[in-house]
Amino acid sequence: MNAPQRPLLGIGLAMIALVLFVTLDVINKHLSARFPVPLLVWARYTVHLLLMLVFLGPSLRGRLFVTRRHGLHAARAVLLLATSLGGVAAFKLMPLAEATAIIFASPLIVVLLARPLLGESIGRLRQVAVVLGFGGVLLVARPGSGLVPEGVVFALGAAVAYALYQILTRKLSPTETPVTLLFYSALIGCAGMTAAMPWIDHGPTPTGLEYALMGAMGLLAGGAHFLLNRAFREAPASLLSPMLYVQLVWATLFGWLAFGQLPDGVALGGMLVIGVAGALIAIDSRRLALQQAASKP
Repeated sequence: MNAPQRPLLGIGLAMIALVLFVTLDVINKHLSARFPVPLLVWARYTVHLLLMLVFLGPSLRGRLFVTRRHGLHAARAVLLLATSLGGVAAFKLMPLAEATAIIFASPLIVVLLARPLLGESIGRLRQVAVVLGFGGVLLVARPGSGLVPEGVVFALGAAVAYALYQILTRKLSPTETPVTLLFYSALIGCAGMTAAMPWIDHGPTPTGLEYALMGAMGLLAGGAHFLLNRAFREAPASLLSPMLYVQLVWATLFGWLAFGQLPDGVALGGMLVIGVAGALIAIDSRRLALQQAASKP
């Protein structure tokens, strides 16, 4: 029997996770001014893996990695790694709020790919939401916005990779535990970046504070993913999904406080449109879920 959900707790955990994610992005953007992007991504995944091995390994042991779906785990982890590389590269080249907004186009891409990859039908409301959302992306990344084109490309690449990552997460979730999903993401991300380290410029020697910030990235990433997974256990996805767009608000606020960067009026309008489109997708998903539940005997 499933444990009863606690929506208020789920909302609280999700909000904390979003603050942690934005704090991670701020640190990435700050450190990327001195250090290569691959080095920062390697530090994040390595610390994340070590934390899981130290704190969860002794109690869970084999349950950390036991699975029969190694191929899907590997593909999902590679997609998350690509998301991290593209996201950090975008944060390096772009203001925090605008980069976050473009990456948040990933739910729109999930809708486009849901039919060919998951066999899901796309209703009229979600079709409208996709058009609306991509219109918002164009407002953020419009010509004349002053954004670096390469940064926009990295952000869009991260959005596509994250959309595919979410689709594979849907395929794996029915049979895999959240801890196993986290472990393979950390393991493969760390292994892939460690293999690349000999061919990557490591940049200058970090100061003590910079070492601490690199360590904090793994802690923040692991903690945020854990809290978000727990939030979705405590509250329905249809309730939490629209609230995830609060991260755009935090990204705007943190980008202003940390870097003195504020989007212009048109970009803010585009970010609002992206948020509305994501909310429409979540509302339509809830409607379909209720219809399916009502049709069951």
